[in-house]
Amino acid sequence: MSDPAQMPEPTGSERDADGRLVRLIFDSQPPLAAPEINPWLIAVDRSDNALRAVAQAARLAAAMNACALHLVHVEPWLAKEAAEAELARRAWLATEGARTLLDAGGHAWRLHVAMGETAEQIIGTAARLGCCGIVIGTRGLGVTESLLLGSVAEKVIHASKLPVLIAP
Repeated sequence: MSDPAQMPEPTGSERDADGRLVRLIFDSQPPLAAPEINPWLIAVDRSDNALRAVAQAARLAAAMNACALHLVHVEPWLAKEAAEAELARRAWLATEGARTLLDAGGHAWRLHVAMGETAEQIIGTAARLGCCGIVIGTRGLGVTESLLLGSVAEKVIHASKLPVLIAP
């Protein structure tokens, strides 16, 4: 696991009306040359499901003339002090595998960190960025299991106006 002390400074941030840190942006090195050209959003967390989504998005990006890969990681709501102290570190550690996979393939990326309800934040981030689509991993559950668990992927599929690519 990477050392959080090696975490770069965010390249952007946003605060709510109470001054609580609610969003962060980190860029790869080198950063995305054109983050607005053919942007795709990949939902990431610590899971193998997310890594499969990242790998799928990287394969698709390699086949395109131009594609900007944006990662989004969502943390649950934190108190103001906890957000200041923990939001960046938690997200940086949780996305290590995804960032490493893209770096190894020579793909530049931009990481968007948000707090809130996961599906809502994924869809909202994709809309704000003007994304062409969303890539998300799933556990490969059947219909019954999905209904009982209310998976994030299922929520994104039904609520998004953008195409959603599911990486099983």
